[in-house]
Amino acid sequence: MFTSVLMIEKALTSADVEFVTTLHGDESVAFHVLLQPRGDQADRLLRAIDDVALGELDEAVRERETPEGQDAKPFGERALEVSLQALRISGSEAEGRLIEDHPLDALRAMVEETGADEVIVLTDPHYVEEFFHRDWASRARHKVGVPVLKLFSHSKE
Repeated sequence: MFTSVLMIEKALTSADVEFVTTLHGDESVAFHVLLQPRGDQADRLLRAIDDVALGELDEAVRERETPEGQDAKPFGERALEVSLQALRISGSEAEGRLIEDHPLDALRAMVEETGADEVIVLTDPHYVEEFFHRDWASRARHKVGVPVLKLFSHSKE
């Protein structure tokens, strides 16, 4: 069985689930999902710049409404549960947990703990962080010791 650590920041859409579960053809995959709610992973200004870069001006204005810190935890827990259920329904093994601090340390620990074959980072585009190679995938490549695949999540359906 192939083992993937899947790092996400919001609930997987059905398109996301299909995308990650078909990457390895017919091979069985066990997913170990780490979710850090969006409010915890980037500051408000960077998120607003990303929204502007994507042409989503209304989203940029609403960034202050995005729950952060402890306020984001209930949303993160629900997003994680929805994602795990969707992966299981697709026929994959899936377990996971929320990340509250230090996402790359949690990622490295999960890779070591599970003997993962790869890491998949599935997030919205974060142009400022990507430009400076400060996004999760770029930084993870230097920390985890396994291949890191960076994918962009699909919009809500």
